[in-house]
Amino acid sequence: MAQIVIMGAGLSGAVMAYEMKEQMRREDSLTVVTKDPVYHFVPSNPWVPVGWRTRENLEIDLAPTLARKGIAFKPSAVVKLSAKDNLLALADGTIIKYDYLIIATGPELAFDEIEGFGPEGYTNSICHIDHAEKAAVNFEAFCKNPGPVIIGAAQGASCFGPAYEFTFILETELRRRKIRDRVPMTFVTSEPYVGHLGLDGVGDTKGLLESELRERHIKWMTSTRVKKVEPGKMTVEEIADDGAVKATKELPFSFSMMLPAFRGIAPLRGIEGLVNPRGFVIVDKHQQNPAYPNIFAVGVCVAIPPVGPSPVPCGVPKTGFMIESMVTATARNLGQILRGGKPTFQGTWNAVCLADFGDSGIAFVAQPQIPPRNVNWSSSGKWVHAAKIGFEKYFIRKMRKGESEPFYETLALSALGIDKLKSVKADA
Repeated sequence: MAQIVIMGAGLSGAVMAYEMKEQMRREDSLTVVTKDPVYHFVPSNPWVPVGWRTRENLEIDLAPTLARKGIAFKPSAVVKLSAKDNLLALADGTIIKYDYLIIATGPELAFDEIEGFGPEGYTNSICHIDHAEKAAVNFEAFCKNPGPVIIGAAQGASCFGPAYEFTFILETELRRRKIRDRVPMTFVTSEPYVGHLGLDGVGDTKGLLESELRERHIKWMTSTRVKKVEPGKMTVEEIADDGAVKATKELPFSFSMMLPAFRGIAPLRGIEGLVNPRGFVIVDKHQQNPAYPNIFAVGVCVAIPPVGPSPVPCGVPKTGFMIESMVTATARNLGQILRGGKPTFQGTWNAVCLADFGDSGIAFVAQPQIPPRNVNWSSSGKWVHAAKIGFEKYFIRKMRKGESEPFYETLALSALGIDKLKSVKADA
């Protein structure tokens, strides 16, 4: 009998639990440990600050769903991992022993790396439902006295899509409220060019996103580092190709949403052989850690090098499709190991994205995610907005039922057949 523990229950952890249950032997046990007993559909967070969604729309209560699957559930944060002893210490005092550990924690948000940054400072966030709800309160206050807006992603960020989404969703809502003419907007990003996305672009994301920004009268700054944030003022540095500071500017704002850099969570940081200097878990092609072969990792917590150098550091996003492929490979590999075999499965690490712009959007498919690619496709149109609404409903419905299936693979195949994806309008 093997004791298998999954650490984390976000997108990667929850789906990991369902798939691992199907691959383990009858005599094995499976436990999910997480600090938050309720899962929220993070891709919908950009809609929360403008009032298009509420927490209740996006919640999935994990306990009853996992119980129906015969999966043990421990809603308590991990405070220490003893990798050499195969032990997890939890915040409630519990010690959990494991034979195999799958780390699926997601990241820690590094707001503290910039003075005045984040929900505890002077900028908003959509990384967590709690942040998005706070941003909703701040946005309503802003609308009573509109002014300049700054949206974007700071140095070291590895998730750029939601920044673009929120920019255009906010712009759409401002037009609907008939106050857009009173709101100068600036998009500030660490990317070397608009549409880089941490992936060196996908298809013509550069041209498509620049066109959208121009059409909506939104200025942008690339290769930009946030130095500090003060009430109503953000100090930024534009960085030249050689790394020198080209210009320092003070940007006024009345409302700002900026995505932070990520790092590994505190219980993982500093464990030699397990994580890199930022605390992300080191894995091989089978999602297995070389120093601790009984530890696997999936999702945003996995260490992936950047696609190439850039004047300001940009990380690589771990999109839903990539995470899904990591999960499937890990479940099958561990299933092989439990039966005395060796791991043979590898994640495909493809990318598929529907970026909603409030009344239109951009879709892209990258196979594989890191160039060069076999598929390098992007498109735009109102159908993307409808498609994302349909996918949100589909995903949440399936997750509430505890049904494991290749969500993002289905989405990617549909995206490559645009007519099929447009049919989602019927569910919008």
